[in-house]
Amino acid sequence: MSAETADAAEPAGLTTGCADAASRRREQRGWYFYDFACSVYSTSVLTVFLGPYLTSVAKAAADADGFVHPLGIPVRAGSLFAYAVSVSVVVAVIVMPVVGAAADRTGRKKPLLAAAAYVGAAATTGMFFLDGHRYLLGALLLIVANASISVSMVLYNAYLPQIAGPDERDAVSSRGWAFGYTSGAFVLILNLVLYTGHDSFGLSESDAVRICLASAGVWWGAFTVVPLRRLRDRRVTPGGDGAVGSGWRQLMTTLRDMRRHPLTLSFLLAYLVYNDGVQTVISQASVYGSEELGLDQTTLITAVLLVQVLAVAGALGMGRLARVYGAKRTILGSLVVWTLILVAGYFLPADAPVFFYLLASAIGLVLGGSQALSRSLFSHLVPHGKEAEYFSAYEMSDRGLSWLGPLVFGLAYQLTGSYRDAIISLVIFFVVGSVLLARVPIRQAVAAAGNPVPERI
Repeated sequence: MSAETADAAEPAGLTTGCADAASRRREQRGWYFYDFACSVYSTSVLTVFLGPYLTSVAKAAADADGFVHPLGIPVRAGSLFAYAVSVSVVVAVIVMPVVGAAADRTGRKKPLLAAAAYVGAAATTGMFFLDGHRYLLGALLLIVANASISVSMVLYNAYLPQIAGPDERDAVSSRGWAFGYTSGAFVLILNLVLYTGHDSFGLSESDAVRICLASAGVWWGAFTVVPLRRLRDRRVTPGGDGAVGSGWRQLMTTLRDMRRHPLTLSFLLAYLVYNDGVQTVISQASVYGSEELGLDQTTLITAVLLVQVLAVAGALGMGRLARVYGAKRTILGSLVVWTLILVAGYFLPADAPVFFYLLASAIGLVLGGSQALSRSLFSHLVPHGKEAEYFSAYEMSDRGLSWLGPLVFGLAYQLTGSYRDAIISLVIFFVVGSVLLARVPIRQAVAAAGNPVPERI
């Protein structure tokens, strides 16, 4: 039987979907590599280089009062990056549920994953042309790339319940994040060498930054080949209209269906709130470090590199903690640490790299684990056969609805001119998210979704 025929004949669901443990492990290893591919965008582009660089391009194009005017709207140059992130996730909100519904209806996740990944990789590679006063180009490419990675993650995450059993999902999800942070750290080392030694390479500082941005797109596209070769589409029962023609009707059906699982919705609401804070800290940290704390680009790169290295250990370590204390308690503990990080960040002195490194270390230890465990915990709350649809809602919480944090951050800076006021405003997301998560009876939620309840969750 050919590989294509085997894929087409693969039934939905884990218990009958993987012929044996070896094939499941092969698929899991392929799955890890999408984190390995796309995490470089999140690290090098979104977290390190694009925020400060796009801000500098916008400031170069600003008027005497420090404002640029995209589409005639006055925007403070320092807020442009945050606003562009907000717009990108609004775009993702529109697209993700339809893609998720199409994937579940047709069973063909891989072609959709390939399309989203390569559109995002192309937009990221195009950032090489971001120079001079081209702040609008930079904002547009950011919107396309950020929306694309969100759409691709809907499809990527939807594979998790199909390739891992209930008792191994925390570990598999954590390994995926660890793969991502490993690639992020490796590429950041290369970026650091290029950026700090740009003169010896005959490059300007701007040239070096643009090469670092574009190389993330090349990396993303190149390593996406691995999961596309190893992941398998599952056959679904035909019925209903075509996926394209019924996308929005399927979305409404999904939303109505989710009302039948109020505990799953309760978890999503909690995750939406606290993850909004996480995503905003990730995307705005380098802007805060460069603009408010006066740190140079080399310091920011090495700090984020430190985050990547510690995030690998943090993701794996929190996965082990979850086996002892349960994923919910472990996530709640990480949210307490996130709150303390923001409070410490507010009081962080300027021109003090050592204190910034200490804060980066704390972020690294909780970043990967809190995200990986949230993903694996949600996978237990998804009704069988609705993985992509429900993970589209999850991804809306993960990335697609994480527009409020950047918007609050941008508005706080626009109104006060202080990044410290902007950073401390994010505490509310972690406090409220913790309260909402603590109120969710996870074991009851798993059972209500019709899934087996793990011994420790």
